[in-house]
Amino acid sequence: MFLHFRKEFPELEKYWDKYLPHQRRLDVPAKTVLLKEGQVSQHYISVEQGCVRAYFDKGGDEKTVQFFFENAGFSLFDSFVNEAASQFTIETIEPSVIYLLPRIHVLQMVEDLSQEPGFIQIFLKISADRHKRYNNELVSFIRDTPEQRYLRLLAERPHIIQRVPQHYIASYLGVSAVHLSRIKGKLARGADHF
Repeated sequence: MFLHFRKEFPELEKYWDKYLPHQRRLDVPAKTVLLKEGQVSQHYISVEQGCVRAYFDKGGDEKTVQFFFENAGFSLFDSFVNEAASQFTIETIEPSVIYLLPRIHVLQMVEDLSQEPGFIQIFLKISADRHKRYNNELVSFIRDTPEQRYLRLLAERPHIIQRVPQHYIASYLGVSAVHLSRIKGKLARGADHF
């Protein structure tokens, strides 16, 4: 559980071990919904193996907003903290091994960790890094063309291109699968602009 934190902060190992019995391991196939849009997020999710996506429904059309891979941990923060209806559905893309830690134990863990010297700085750094990444993605959607977004994805996170089906990538970039095929075709032919 909290796989990404365990690797980054081994000095906090005693806390991870304390909450180990409260987590639930799920070995699930692709297309398993872990949280539906409109439900309240009740778990912190860690991905040990596989790929997970977050998306929302727009009139029957799924719009992917994020991908999570091995050693990633997340919750739908607003829903989780404020006990509000989730704006997103969380679904596995590949057969996956997922760990769930219930909200009550996450809150207790954060309370325990807040007594640890330096934890607030660790938490703020992790939060700032994620906030920066999400802000960069938002700015990219406003500023960049779909082609520029694809090239950026290819340069910065090629594992997404390698592992995620094209129709999910197209949704994530805000284009149709046909448009994404055109972009890839033009790149393969060496076109320098679209």
